[in-house]
Amino acid sequence: MEAGDATAGALLGSDGEGQKEETAKKDTAPKKDEPQTKSGFEKIFGFRKEDLTSWNSLVTLLNRPTDPASLGIFRCLFGLLMAIDVTQERGLSHLDYKYLDGAPVCRFPLFNFLQPLPLDWMYLVYVVMFLGAVGIMLGCLYRLSCLMFISTYWYIFFLDKTAWNNHSYLYGLIGFQLTLMDANRYWSIDGLRRPSIKNSHVPLWNYTVLRTQIFIVYFIAGVKKLDADWVGGYSMSYLAHHWLFDPFKVILPVELVNLLVVHGGGLILDLTAGYLLFFDVTRPFGIFFVSYFHCMNSQLFSIGMFSYTMLATSPLFCYTDWPRRFFARFPEFLRAVLPLTSDPVHIQPSTSCVYSEVQSTNTERQETPPVAKAGKLRLKHKLGAILTILYILEQFFLPYSHFITQGYNNWTNGLYGYSWDMMVHSRSHQHVKITYKDGKTGEIGYLNPGVFTQSRRWKDHGDMLKQYATCLNHFLPRYNITDPEIYFDIWVSINERFQQRIFDPRVDVVKADWSPFRPNTWLMPLLVDLSPWRKKFQEIEGSLDNQTEIVFIADFPGLHLENFVSEDLGNTSIQVLQGKVNVEVVEEKKNYTLQPGEQIKVPAGAYHKVYTVSEEASCYMYIYVNTTEAALQENFTKLFEIQERVRNGTETEPLPPELQPLIDAENDDGAEVNATDPVVQLFLKRQRRMKEVKKRREAGILERIERFAGKKYYTIRRGFLMTAIAMRNLAVGLPPLDQLTREIEFANLKEPQADGSQEDRLKDEVGHGEL
Repeated sequence: MEAGDATAGALLGSDGEGQKEETAKKDTAPKKDEPQTKSGFEKIFGFRKEDLTSWNSLVTLLNRPTDPASLGIFRCLFGLLMAIDVTQERGLSHLDYKYLDGAPVCRFPLFNFLQPLPLDWMYLVYVVMFLGAVGIMLGCLYRLSCLMFISTYWYIFFLDKTAWNNHSYLYGLIGFQLTLMDANRYWSIDGLRRPSIKNSHVPLWNYTVLRTQIFIVYFIAGVKKLDADWVGGYSMSYLAHHWLFDPFKVILPVELVNLLVVHGGGLILDLTAGYLLFFDVTRPFGIFFVSYFHCMNSQLFSIGMFSYTMLATSPLFCYTDWPRRFFARFPEFLRAVLPLTSDPVHIQPSTSCVYSEVQSTNTERQETPPVAKAGKLRLKHKLGAILTILYILEQFFLPYSHFITQGYNNWTNGLYGYSWDMMVHSRSHQHVKITYKDGKTGEIGYLNPGVFTQSRRWKDHGDMLKQYATCLNHFLPRYNITDPEIYFDIWVSINERFQQRIFDPRVDVVKADWSPFRPNTWLMPLLVDLSPWRKKFQEIEGSLDNQTEIVFIADFPGLHLENFVSEDLGNTSIQVLQGKVNVEVVEEKKNYTLQPGEQIKVPAGAYHKVYTVSEEASCYMYIYVNTTEAALQENFTKLFEIQERVRNGTETEPLPPELQPLIDAENDDGAEVNATDPVVQLFLKRQRRMKEVKKRREAGILERIERFAGKKYYTIRRGFLMTAIAMRNLAVGLPPLDQLTREIEFANLKEPQADGSQEDRLKDEVGHGEL
């Protein structure tokens, strides 16, 4: 089989060094005796069936010489994106907030012995990781750069499980793969330093591993989306309201946009993307759809460099010589800095590849050195084949390995990350209560949820809850609480189900048993038999007015919910949907038993308890109106009407002094400062911020780019300045405190009018629903 005459789309067999009539030019030697016709199988998959009939033929296939161009371009793009990622999602710009020395912080490493280094040394870790990423991008000291990157990356990754996600896991995998590959054979500084490796072949398994990895990401994500919640449209229903889906709403109602476009489209794309990219005929469609998909994701989610990394992987499925043909179209004067565009016939042979006997016996081509002509399989060739096979099998196995690591299973299997179950589960938390009990005095108290932590991910994972409880048990004695017991009462709704407990609130988690290999005994089961109620939820919510809110609750027999109704919620009632409950109003010392269909109003500003007294799980709902917000909205409406009458000249009565700022607000953006009435002040402040948000949303493309670039500049600037301060501290020691304060203030400098997102701040204001 010709080394360069394979179908480019095949995961295993596409070296892409030749197409159609050009294929003979791609070989390192002419093949006079080999027939030019190929079987249909070979045309589709890029290799012959015979290549799989024996171990030696498979090793030969996986080590077949392949054009290094596409791999070199991917290496460069990946290194660039990871260098940017260090300052963004890896957190260099706010590292001092996360790892501040001496701060009492509960952390969640994969292994409890892993601890962060002192702050200045953590900056050094990030410097090593950044330099490794830059080295990968440039192909400079390539193998050392890869080791620098992956060693520090995986250390930071394992240091904090709360930051785990699928794409961060993928970055680490790709970094590991590149460490073992010859990705510095094309467009690299190493190639300039060592002409013997410049523009030399790479073995086919380099492409096979990367292509298969990306195929797995898409395909397993699609298989995971066959979950009933995703197919039913419950996982990401809120996305249908995003402006990106407005074109679909022209022809479809939002319900069908959610079901068919968001969920149906996501399922089909993930299941088929790998196959579309695989074959020559479908690849243009595959690249179009996955590019559109990732561009949308970059706007829908805060996922850092993931969308751009996935865009960078798509060309890996194309013919491997595509960079040569692409950059050959550029002007001649740019060739010195652009990747090589020489004909693939001039690619140097490599000892990492296995050449056919026909090539090795050819005497017409003098550039092939004797070492490349020996058709023997060496140990490195066999190790490359073994690594490829084992790695691919491991990657297909890991997403379904949760029967081994059962301790990490909750309502969803395993830690979020290596399962590729992207966006399949959405959660909302209604109620979180942490109770401590003094082991000596028996005194009971409550903790602010999230105290001593910097993350909220611990709420859904038993392993993190165990770590959190152990940490609280360590910190609380500093506050005269001896040998504390820790209890968690966490209410979660997953994929729009009832709010229910995820862990048993009666268990002292400090003393609770937990093992990574045994099921968590204090995990409460997900009440999946109540899932059909979700259709009823939609009907009930559709019957409510805009000011009425509702929360659906399900609880287990023998347990109770203790709740406090805020004074702002002046009209709150409980209605039973299923089972039987007993409502105790604490202050009144009265109990009320409710059957399905019955309801009771509970007093505001007071505690009450809801006991489940039926043998089956109880289901009930809170119906409430925020009377304070409703009154404020009514006042806002009246003020707006007055302002409109003043503006159009129909207001006949003079305004009282407290309303005078309504007139000044037209020309004075800070008019709320002069307002004496707190409602008027809040109204004017809200109006000003809404005006700012509108201005930002209506900004032109250049202004948006400028704002985006400015934000990124100041983020990256802070990261590098803080790093420089840390490196100076390590080199010569800490400066005087006043000098350090000035340096940090300079690093914290922000862009004018960029002291916070206007939209984010506006969300803190009352009455933002219309936005």
